[in-house]
Amino acid sequence: MHKLILNSYAKVNLYLEVLAKRKDGYHNIKTVFERINLSDKIILKSRPDKKIKINCNFPGVPKGRANLCYRSAKLLQEEFKPGQGAEITIEKRIPVSAGLGGGSSNAATVLLGLNKIWKLGLSRAKLAVLAKKIGSDVPFFLYECPFANGTSRGDRVQPVARLRGARLWHILVVPGIKVSTPLIYRQWDRLGSFELTRPRQSAKILTLAIRKKDFGLIGEALFNSLEQASVKLYPQISRIKEGLRQLAVKSILMSGSGPAVFGIVSSRKEAVSLGRQLKQKLGSCQVFVTQTT
Repeated sequence: MHKLILNSYAKVNLYLEVLAKRKDGYHNIKTVFERINLSDKIILKSRPDKKIKINCNFPGVPKGRANLCYRSAKLLQEEFKPGQGAEITIEKRIPVSAGLGGGSSNAATVLLGLNKIWKLGLSRAKLAVLAKKIGSDVPFFLYECPFANGTSRGDRVQPVARLRGARLWHILVVPGIKVSTPLIYRQWDRLGSFELTRPRQSAKILTLAIRKKDFGLIGEALFNSLEQASVKLYPQISRIKEGLRQLAVKSILMSGSGPAVFGIVSSRKEAVSLGRQLKQKLGSCQVFVTQTT
């Protein structure tokens, strides 16, 4: 096998509770990941010269060591000496720096794909150890599951087996700004726990609500500790949420460190209809209709 074409899916965080800052400078979190069908395409080819080459159609995506795909390939090379290089082409559709995990997903997809192309025979557990070295969200995408709980930095992942058949429809809105995750966490630290909203429900309640398709309870249980910090720096997020509320969407949340905002609705038909209205309201934003995958 010398060439492989793979989909690299985005995620949203249905629940994200920041717990405390760690000694290593990161934060412990509790999160519920959902994989959605908005995706990039990753094309992998082996090279006999051991070089790693990155191609990407999206301006501003780094082509060298700053690229997480490059780091995935380099880490596999250094650890397992496959005697080959790789040409990695990234066809972007997932908005960059939006809280949707596009770069992390791409990195995980490269780990999975090169494991096959280079015939390394690594288990998912071994790949997950490597993924943690690349980024906190990368391990989730290795599990190729629709829902998972994340703890520690978000890199300790447990797929939620009882939600395997569950599907949610979303309207996903992304304003034309890029958000730095470290900047948002610094803002969260500055705000302090006394200023920040506490979750009304829990990750377990949210999981139960999804299982029962209880959209009222889903709306109550959605939570993101970082939302207030992001809104203070990027008021566009509040305007998007208000636009969704005006269309009577009840289950609304920012994903990750933002600025992407999603609303959960009951059907594809409703999502498409509301998505059209949102495009007229929020002309400068990208609007996607997405589903759990």
